[in-house]
Amino acid sequence: MIGSAVQNLITLTDTIFLGRVGEIELGAIGLVGVFYLMIASIGYSFSKAGQIMIARRSGSGSLSEIGPIYFSMMAFALSLALLLFLFMQFGAYHFFGLFINNQDIFKACIDYLDYRSFGIFFSYAGVIIVALYTGVARTQVIIYNAVVLGLVNTGLNYALIYGKWGFPQMGISGAGLASTIAEGIAFIVFVIYIYFDRENRQYGICQIPKIQRRTTLALDHSEATKDQTCPIASKPQQLARPTINLSIIKAQLKLSTPIVLQSVVGMGSWFIFFIIIEDMGKTELAISNIMRAVYLLFMIPCWGFASSINTLTSNLIGQNKTAEVFWVTSKTALLCFVVTMCCVGVMLLAPEVVLRIGTDDPLLIQQSLRLTGVLSAILALFSIGAIYFNGLVGTGATNQALLLQIACVVFYLLYIYSVVHWFDSSLETAWMAEFYYWIISLISSSWYLWSGRWKRIEV
Repeated sequence: MIGSAVQNLITLTDTIFLGRVGEIELGAIGLVGVFYLMIASIGYSFSKAGQIMIARRSGSGSLSEIGPIYFSMMAFALSLALLLFLFMQFGAYHFFGLFINNQDIFKACIDYLDYRSFGIFFSYAGVIIVALYTGVARTQVIIYNAVVLGLVNTGLNYALIYGKWGFPQMGISGAGLASTIAEGIAFIVFVIYIYFDRENRQYGICQIPKIQRRTTLALDHSEATKDQTCPIASKPQQLARPTINLSIIKAQLKLSTPIVLQSVVGMGSWFIFFIIIEDMGKTELAISNIMRAVYLLFMIPCWGFASSINTLTSNLIGQNKTAEVFWVTSKTALLCFVVTMCCVGVMLLAPEVVLRIGTDDPLLIQQSLRLTGVLSAILALFSIGAIYFNGLVGTGATNQALLLQIACVVFYLLYIYSVVHWFDSSLETAWMAEFYYWIISLISSSWYLWSGRWKRIEV
């Protein structure tokens, strides 16, 4: 649950600490935090394609095919991370200059990103490892790793933002540096665990891979061998040396490109949302960032369920149990709704306590209270809609999911722009954009999943 929301956890931690520094820092982390989430989501979305493929092989018993998928994913992800790192280092200044009017907020965004951009390599490599362990349904290490990351990030944020324990007082720059170091340490923990995890031998990931152009692996799960024996469970056997395979990378790109575009469109629309909110004023932006912090916190259980349903649906299809996909997704959505509503209940009972996540300013907390009802309704829909949407993605119907995402975002952006610039509406009305977005997503994704049209898709 926690492992699938690592970037949300980092951004939330940064927001909690910077909310105690000032409105400028709180406003800046709202913008640059969403921007970095958008960058990070590209790698996470690419890893979901590998997760789906790994889960399909795991379900069909083709364990030796997991290694080439893993190494091919890792090679491409690190190459992509390099390109995005260069963009953040040399293009972010001009990118933010196009959108942000307040120069203090603009400078704070750049200061944060100067250090935060180095974490992209650890982030992208980390999500590939998460995809491996989620795909084979062995997620315990992901939780341990996320706890390590959260603790280190919290300690370093306190030390570097405020200048404690002999460290320099760096403000928002310290938040960026703290998050990057924390991701680096978490990645080292992953590497150590992989090295000592004996079960990884059955996947063929304990050897140095080689590169080849073509694959002898069956990219269609229906061609996979159904009765492979686990080399750990019985007599150990020498697996063939794993490969970084260009054909597998092409297959992953075909499956993942719509998922990546979904994330870019979805997170990009959220970034534009905060850009438009900035036009309403510095206070409105600060209030929205407080609510975003609460939103990110209550999203964590749902993203955990969403990641699980990706694996469950793909694994069921690998076992030729397609009839169970819709009902398993529905049961997961119900469970996610119950868990999320328990969290929302805490906010409704003690809203001022929960809102202190984002700031200690009593005036901002009082002004934010009016949005708690709207956020509760959003979370109710999100907890169900996100599960059906990710269930659809898990079936391999990524192109259909992309079209659905685009339709939702077009409505979302038209709504938010019109209520802010044409009708001069309140902040509550602006935030209702999220509510309508998830209504459309829930209805369309649940219908498509129920229709069974995804059954003709092979991954």
